[in-house]
Amino acid sequence: MAEGEKARLIAWSSELRAVHQRLREALRVTRAALDAGAANHSIAPDLLLFCHGFCTALTGHHQGEDRELFPAVAAAHPELREVLRKLTDDHAMIGQLMDGLRAAAERRASPGDLERHLEGIAAIMESHFRYEERQLLTVLDSLALDADPHDVLGPL
Repeated sequence: MAEGEKARLIAWSSELRAVHQRLREALRVTRAALDAGAANHSIAPDLLLFCHGFCTALTGHHQGEDRELFPAVAAAHPELREVLRKLTDDHAMIGQLMDGLRAAAERRASPGDLERHLEGIAAIMESHFRYEERQLLTVLDSLALDADPHDVLGPL
């Protein structure tokens, strides 16, 4: 196997870790914007943009996994189908939480209400990412998937 081919095979685990880190950072930035608005006793207009950007990024990541990554993993590792089902169920639950955050941001809910939404998303998201990494990183080290990382893991 050529060196470039080996690098591509290993890259899926690295790509997943990098996307998770960018999503964690997007959540941190969104929370910082909320904190700044709360300190000034107003919801900054930019908060809607931060919430929208974070929601779009996380949703795109999960859709890409469901559409591209998980079917490839299931084909190569059928023993992981139950893990993939749980991860897909998590995606649906996180999607519902994201819908709640979007609705709260659009109605310009109080900083406390928005923080509760973000806290719930953060807790589930972090648990999901850790489980996903524990279950899939080793598998992704050797996954032969010829696809654009943005299609597979989202547009981050």
